[in-house]
Amino acid sequence: MSKNDYKMYIGGEWVSTEGTFADYNPASGEVWAEISDGSREDAKKAIEAAAAAQADWAAMPHPQRAGYLLKAADILEKRQMDFVNALIDEGGAWIGKGMFEAGYVPGIFRAAAAAVYQVTGEILPSDHGKISMVVRQPLGVVTVISPWNFPLLLSARGLAVALAIGNAVVLKPSSETPVSGGLLIAELFDKAELPAGVFNVVTCSGERVADVGDELITNPQVGGISFTGSTAVGRQVATKAGEMLKKACVELGGKDALIILDDADMERALNAATFGSFMHQGQICMSVERIIIDESIADEFTERFVEKVKTLNAGDPREMANVIGPIINQHQLDIIHGQVTEAVEQGAKLLTGGTHEGLFYQPTVLADVRPEMRVFQEETFGPVAPITTVKGVDEAVAMANDSEYGLSAGIITRDEEKGLEVARRLQTGMAHVNCSSVNDEPHVPFGGVKNSGLGRHGGKASIEAFTELRWLTLERGGRHFPPPFVVAPKG
Repeated sequence: MSKNDYKMYIGGEWVSTEGTFADYNPASGEVWAEISDGSREDAKKAIEAAAAAQADWAAMPHPQRAGYLLKAADILEKRQMDFVNALIDEGGAWIGKGMFEAGYVPGIFRAAAAAVYQVTGEILPSDHGKISMVVRQPLGVVTVISPWNFPLLLSARGLAVALAIGNAVVLKPSSETPVSGGLLIAELFDKAELPAGVFNVVTCSGERVADVGDELITNPQVGGISFTGSTAVGRQVATKAGEMLKKACVELGGKDALIILDDADMERALNAATFGSFMHQGQICMSVERIIIDESIADEFTERFVEKVKTLNAGDPREMANVIGPIINQHQLDIIHGQVTEAVEQGAKLLTGGTHEGLFYQPTVLADVRPEMRVFQEETFGPVAPITTVKGVDEAVAMANDSEYGLSAGIITRDEEKGLEVARRLQTGMAHVNCSSVNDEPHVPFGGVKNSGLGRHGGKASIEAFTELRWLTLERGGRHFPPPFVVAPKG
């Protein structure tokens, strides 16, 4: 299979389609690869292959299942630069971000391998002397729909534990990043000699995504869905799954706040804000999209923050010095620039940035941002840092909670007890004292509240998401039926 011609992976085979779609490099605008344009029928075939393979996979001794994940992790480490190059070329990732992502994912596979030992149950007391057991069993076929911003990491997080604990998986990566988010993962498992059908990848263009996605949700052989992406699409996924009484774990958008209290360590605040706002051009669901700072230190912070942001270079992401790569596509750039332009028209101060060349958007800082502005309320997903000043802890918490989203948050304070108290008051699934809102580890329960999602990925949370809880009993002679229902003994 050549670098520029990628097939789908179904039932352990590389499958071509009549048509293909272009996979663009956002930095150059050139076509980087041609990808098989799968159909609803292809998705159905992938689900059928997964369903046919799942029972034997689940029956396999769990150390053996774990072994395939460990082998895939080892292969990934040996091929790390193949993944880094794909993350840069099709996703516009800064090389540092690509190296982090490709280096992080083997840990996801290894944590998933460890999860096979955590699928535990209970022995319950019984009123009738039964052996009463609670067990967890895999759902069967799990479909994974992953996004483009951290395609390798987020595909791996959606599929790894589900696979390790006995489910078969069908993955549909984003049409923006089908190689780094799916087809290279298929190469890993193919090389690891994973049994045919246990893992499958279906790719499709944006024109076909509605049909293919619908099949991945509604097909009767699908037991659960893992989705990471926008709130608008995630709501549709959860609604369809709910109508069919299927499990769905959906991790959606965010409008995450970094709260900087009056006793904050200034250097820590500046570092957390710079990294959280501008890592991967702000294209992270956990990005700092609102800086909420006490008015007593706002002037010093803002001056030093703008000075630092002006040193962040936008350009060819293959150059380590260029930490700001391209926005993924023109549609997303238009959203970013529209929010910035409108905020300035409504009275926000543009302190730096606000311009773009091609898909490269200059890192931008806005001051005097108010809650009624779209840049305060709507997800930006770009290199924009809006600053809002407040007076005191209560106003900071109220401002942070003034959002339809509730994914992550950061709190900067020298008083850890106060920081934890603020964290408890925030309406978010995650909160981090003296750190950025951008945090993740393979085994933690990752997810949000409000419009940021439903369910949790990672570790034990993924085990709960992708298994069914069952009650099994063994009758040992203590349960007596009422006399009218009892058959008299023979003889």
